[in-house]
This record gives sequence, C-alpha cells and structure tokens, in this order.
Amino acid sequence: MTNPIFPCLWFNGQAKAAAEFYCTVFENSKIIADTPLVVTFDLNGRRFMGLNGGPQFTFNEAVSFVIECSTQAEIDHYWNSLTEGGTESMCGWLKDKYGVWWQVVPTVLGKLMSDPVRAPRVVEAFMKMKKFDIETLLKA
Repeated sequence: MTNPIFPCLWFNGQAKAAAEFYCTVFENSKIIADTPLVVTFDLNGRRFMGLNGGPQFTFNEAVSFVIECSTQAEIDHYWNSLTEGGTESMCGWLKDKYGVWWQVVPTVLGKLMSDPVRAPRVVEAFMKMKKFDIETLLKA
C-alpha cells in the first residue's frame, strides 16, 4: 500500500488554487485528481488531499509541515515562495497565503542542537531569526 497515510487540508473553497501553487513551489509535484470537492496532489513524492470546505475551520500552528533544507539556497527558495502573500514568523516558521503553517529548517540544525556545548549558542542565534541563516548558525 503506497502512501497509506496522508494529510487532508481543509481550504475555504481554494483547494485547487492551493494545490496548483504548491506544485509550483515543490519540484516533482503534480495534481493527481481534481473534483469539485477534493483535489489530490503529490508534492515531491508526498501525497496530500485538499478539501473544498467552508470557512468554519482554519489552520493554526498546531499542525505544520517541516521542510528540511541542505543549503541556504533551498531555504531561500521555500521561504521566499511560501511567504509570498503569507506571513513570516520566528525561528523558521511561516504561514502561507492559504493559512497553512510551514517550518523551513536547515538539515544541520539537528546536529548543532545535539552538541550540548554549542546548542545554547545556536538557540540564542536562531531565536533572533525569522528565516534561518545557516552560516550564522554554524558560527554560533
């Protein structure tokens, strides 16, 4: 069974527009099926479903999608694309124009945080950031 578990995101009548947008942000992405109620799409090998619901439910920080990035160029791409029309938050968090929350984080962060001597300096550095800066974290 491929993709046995995948998220269903409730959009206020904008599921197709959101799916099309996300397919431009993530490589190797496509819309799989599109009906008036549901849009199924694949983002770089991960399946999602968008539901055209009403305004009674909205997204919040309790659920976010993490994008691990190996390079600053990747961080810049996802950050710049997903914040267009959205909102920047702190420590790599952002809300896109559809209200979905994302965390754009460097892959190296886990290694930096596992070093008990370095971790406090890394935390101090990234607490001042909105978009992560890998070079600054490595120097911390």
